[in-house]
Amino acid sequence: MLIRRFRPGDSADIRPSEITSESVYLNRRKLLQAALATGVTGIGAAWTHDAAAVTDLKAQRNAKYSLSDPPNSYEDITTYNNFYEFGLDKGAPAANSGRFKPAPWTVTVKGEAENTGTFAFEDLIKPHPIEERVYRLRCVEAWSMVIPWDGVPLAAALKQFKPTSKAKYVAFKTVYRPDEMPGQRGRSLQWPYVEGLRIDEAMHPLSFLAIGLYGRTLPNQNGAPLRLVTPWKYGFKGIKSIVEINFTQKQPPTTWNISAPHEYGFYANVNPKVDHPRWSQARERKIGSGLFGSRVPTLMFNGYEQEVASLYRGMDLKKYY
Repeated sequence: MLIRRFRPGDSADIRPSEITSESVYLNRRKLLQAALATGVTGIGAAWTHDAAAVTDLKAQRNAKYSLSDPPNSYEDITTYNNFYEFGLDKGAPAANSGRFKPAPWTVTVKGEAENTGTFAFEDLIKPHPIEERVYRLRCVEAWSMVIPWDGVPLAAALKQFKPTSKAKYVAFKTVYRPDEMPGQRGRSLQWPYVEGLRIDEAMHPLSFLAIGLYGRTLPNQNGAPLRLVTPWKYGFKGIKSIVEINFTQKQPPTTWNISAPHEYGFYANVNPKVDHPRWSQARERKIGSGLFGSRVPTLMFNGYEQEVASLYRGMDLKKYY
């Protein structure tokens, strides 16, 4: 399998992550833990939770499915997020997710499958070795990151439920906890968040269930404890904090398509030839690339065209966007 190499894009301004290496950042986290232990005040709830809850994972890099590009820093990835359940600003998830409890966790499996029911998170993941894959995340807002995800292939996780021949799609649902997720108290979107894939997309080798990043369990702001990663699609397909998997015969509703169907389609494949109604998708910037970075052309299917184009052979991608 060929995984393409990408050039860095640009950033609109200089953020702390652009001048802070990961090693320095992790040392900062150790200092924060020490400060918490000695009762120093003034540290936000998100940092308190991060220091307490993020633990190490034992994951082996899967080079076959990994970019060779250097990943964004841990700080980039954990402080610049879209997770509207915790707020609309990019920094809101890190600031507002400290009260969220990702354990214990269960996932309900239903629909067109032989093995359905409610499963503990540990039982869902345990049968499969944890691996690391370095994928490129491209958001519909025309920015991107390179992220070292830790998790299991989605196909491996789904096959244990033995979907039947009637299962044409896989639907996912995010947990609904407005007491812990302040964004769900508002009406920015219809809650809980829902997403879906065609069954062949879900079973594709690139589709991934992430339970961590940088060798550590997912922080709350990144979708703890379980999120979907489909690197050839825009980031909003990457549903977070999954509590339900449903094998369906019909195409399931998806949150952004419900909210703005003229702007967000079911497929959400990265396509530089199909613009968002309010901005171009032809170019992008990479978060963390520094003041002198330049915007670069967006690649079809986010650079994974060779691997996934056959899934959409014969489809009008301007109609099925």
